[in-house]
Amino acid sequence: MNKKLLDEIYFSAFHNDEKEMQGIIDVWYTTSLVCHDFVDRNFWHACKDDMRNEYIPAAETMVAKYKGKVIGFISLVDNTLAAIFLLPDYHGKGVGQALLANAFEKRDRLSLTVYEKNMAARNFYLKHGFTESNKSVDEHTGEVEITMEWNAV
Repeated sequence: MNKKLLDEIYFSAFHNDEKEMQGIIDVWYTTSLVCHDFVDRNFWHACKDDMRNEYIPAAETMVAKYKGKVIGFISLVDNTLAAIFLLPDYHGKGVGQALLANAFEKRDRLSLTVYEKNMAARNFYLKHGFTESNKSVDEHTGEVEITMEWNAV
């Protein structure tokens, strides 16, 4: 964990600010292209409007900013961890862990789906106490997804 970097990152709830929304969409899109490179990039491009108009507004979202720029976010819908995305340059520096810790403070249990091929994300979730519980096929991409669950002890 990079304590110095974390000290400089500002975490806040998202309040439907247009500049922050654009930052969230940019982080989601950039990270999706890098971490889900096995999915056609046109799929991610086609989902941008749904993210902006449906998914993010329906979720409880926490934003991570560094020097005024959105670098990551986590979105919860009830007990579902609907999204956690962090610009690749900030992976492995404790920012994702800090976002996840915020979710753990708010919920007693969480579930999520992650692509089977996204080993970095799967390992991140396993490291933080999630267990794999089910496999299915994402109807939109044809990729295998794994359902993972976490329960507070």
